[in-house]
Amino acid sequence: MKALLYKEFKLAMHPICYIFIAIFPFMVLIPSYPLAIGFIYVLTCYPILFLGANKGQQSNDLLYSTLLPIRKKDIVLARIMTVAIMQFAFIAIMSALVPLTMYLQTIIKADDGSLFTNPGISINGYVSLLGIALVGFSIADLIFFPIYYKNGKSIVMSTLMTIIGFIIYLSIFTIALPYIPGFEWYTKFLCDSGLGVQFIILGVALVIYVFMHYLVYRISAKRLEKVDF
Repeated sequence: MKALLYKEFKLAMHPICYIFIAIFPFMVLIPSYPLAIGFIYVLTCYPILFLGANKGQQSNDLLYSTLLPIRKKDIVLARIMTVAIMQFAFIAIMSALVPLTMYLQTIIKADDGSLFTNPGISINGYVSLLGIALVGFSIADLIFFPIYYKNGKSIVMSTLMTIIGFIIYLSIFTIALPYIPGFEWYTKFLCDSGLGVQFIILGVALVIYVFMHYLVYRISAKRLEKVDF
């Protein structure tokens, strides 16, 4: 597995993926920017990783991998682990910027003298937001990987459905619900319940993330086994 991961990051991963992971977390510093939107940019790395420019599908990476003396399910597992590392690297960089974001929100004011606030779930509920994002990543991967590994070519369709599904999910749980009358409890629960409750939410989300990615692995590996190159 170590050798496969080395191949993923040295051969399959296009340099622009690293740029996306390093740069887009800084969007959390933009005043009045919805925090949840930043997580969508992780998904934009999927077609780059799987298709790539002179890499990925264009260089028959999947065919090359299947010709190696390894099991097909290990190919799937290595790619899932690669994507998971990308996701957590993105989260780590964004999380490191949160203290700076909170400081900037106390000193940067709008023209009317009011403080900037983030639409939807505010920076005070960032830990809860991470939990929601992790479940969203799980749903996105559950859509993307089984579709892609059904024939190893459906990058456009799998990416489109993944991003649409992720946007709908995030829009509902991070932007829409906090503004629906009668759901004041939802915002209070996610943002005002204290860090203890927020870390419980994050812990539950991590369990869901691991379980759902196990399903992603089993389903995708089973589908790839049936593909005849």
